[in-house]
Amino acid sequence: MLRIVLFLVLIALAAAGAAWVADQPGDLVLTAGGFRISTTLPRFVFLLGLFAVAVVLVWSILTMIWRTPGRLRRRRHEKRQARGRHAITHGLLAIGHGDPALARRHAEAARRHAPNDPLALLLHAQSAQLEGNRDEAQRVFRAMAEREDTRLLGLRGLFIEAQRADDAVGAVMVAEEAIKLSPSSTWASHAVLGFRCARGDWSGALAILDSNLSAGQIDKPTYRRQRGVLLTARALELETMDRDVARESVMEAVKLAPTVVPAAVLAAKFESEAHQVRRAMKLVEAAWLANPHPDLADAYAHVKLGDSARQRLQRVETLAAKTPADKPGHIEGQLAIARAAIGASEFARARQVLAPYVSDPTQRVALLMAEIERTEHGDGGRARAWTLRAVRARLDPAWTADGYVSERWRPVSPVTGRLDAFQWQTPVASLPSDKGATIESSAFEEAMLAAPPPKRVTAPPSAGPMEPPVVAPVPAPAAQDNSPPEPKEVAKEAAKETAKDDEPAVTASEPANPAPAPAESSSPAPTPVFRTRADLGKPAPAPIQAVIPIVRAPDDPGIDDDGPSDEFTEQIGTPKAQAGGWRGFWSRWGA
Repeated sequence: MLRIVLFLVLIALAAAGAAWVADQPGDLVLTAGGFRISTTLPRFVFLLGLFAVAVVLVWSILTMIWRTPGRLRRRRHEKRQARGRHAITHGLLAIGHGDPALARRHAEAARRHAPNDPLALLLHAQSAQLEGNRDEAQRVFRAMAEREDTRLLGLRGLFIEAQRADDAVGAVMVAEEAIKLSPSSTWASHAVLGFRCARGDWSGALAILDSNLSAGQIDKPTYRRQRGVLLTARALELETMDRDVARESVMEAVKLAPTVVPAAVLAAKFESEAHQVRRAMKLVEAAWLANPHPDLADAYAHVKLGDSARQRLQRVETLAAKTPADKPGHIEGQLAIARAAIGASEFARARQVLAPYVSDPTQRVALLMAEIERTEHGDGGRARAWTLRAVRARLDPAWTADGYVSERWRPVSPVTGRLDAFQWQTPVASLPSDKGATIESSAFEEAMLAAPPPKRVTAPPSAGPMEPPVVAPVPAPAAQDNSPPEPKEVAKEAAKETAKDDEPAVTASEPANPAPAPAESSSPAPTPVFRTRADLGKPAPAPIQAVIPIVRAPDDPGIDDDGPSDEFTEQIGTPKAQAGGWRGFWSRWGA
């Protein structure tokens, strides 16, 4: 609206001026030497206007002619740029859907039409990577690293190529150069931090962590957690070399990250050695509530030197009671109680806490049951059956990071180099596809677990100090049968053994008068397992046949009755070793 009003005002002024000029009387005379022009004022004004318009037109034509070459050059350059942009766009799309030939063709077009465009260099490098031409990719990335605007991008490409070539040293050198150029570069700081942790340069790793905090890459809680992890790793490494620095580091670590299990265990050890029992117990309890772990239970049990096995059992029961029953870590407390109960010879208590888990046991539950059978009854058959079940049982939680399972805690993941990656959890490979699925027992396991434990009868005092104990006679079967017994037969044998438990024991000093055997019985008379001095002059009795035959697979090497000694138990450890004393626990932790 304003423009319309202004336009009308200008038209009115022009009309007023033209009217004023037309109203002026007289003539205008121009004399130059012998040249004389006479005209009226309106005509002179009109001719002057035509002359001005002609001058403007001539100047415009001359200017257009003068600027035409530059305009042609600019237009040609713009067309090249447009073609280059088009090639870059379609080349990146070709890389996205994995067409190396089309990506290479567009990369050549982009390099021809836009040779100085950073995106053209990037397209060329990525097309070379897609084709597998690493030499060409490295050459382009080096060219990008020499340019000011693409230096960081070129270093990132060289870093990736060094990783693909398994050149760890070259990759770290490129990452360190990138950190000097841009301290806020996430990939570079991550790579250098992982390398320094793998090399054991904890001071350098802490410096990188401080730099990440200053650059705003991590927040304060993450910084405190990661710093506690690095200090814990340094303390574990210096525990046997510089105990003062190790103690200082781990104490700072538990202040920053009190839920890190290795930090709590090592700090509890140092506090226990300094006779600060209450402080050590508080450190373990804080970590236990966040992440129940067997090492925490062992540290809590041995927090006070010189305690008996029963006192350690009571302390472990106190710690396990702090875990709610609905938490996943509740089983860790029950397993800790079972280990301590075995160490205190409280086998009934151990069986009680393991009873909810024996129907679908994990490896540790099965091994604990094997240890109970071996220690309480000396029953090698039952122990062997539980050990065989442990081989096929579900895995227990372990230190896991990015699919990698480690026997011990580590500060960084060996797969990705990620800091604080290890978590105490069940490996993914051991999780059953069906939650209700259980592992079926073999016939041998069912037979051995259904059989009653062997009876032991000690020798009377009159037998003499050198007289070996006499074991109650065990009747042998009438015929040797290599097939596993049926469950009904196993139950009958168990009933017979239970009935025999009610009869008085037979010793060497009080010979029993056995009742005459029935005429239809063809079984041989039972013979004692051990011979006394009175039997030295008599001929040796025939060997006793096994009550329940042991059925072994053709490739089963068997197992020693003294305990599981196969490779499986050597790798995961036996409950007896786990229930060892304070000195054994810390020696295992230090190893």
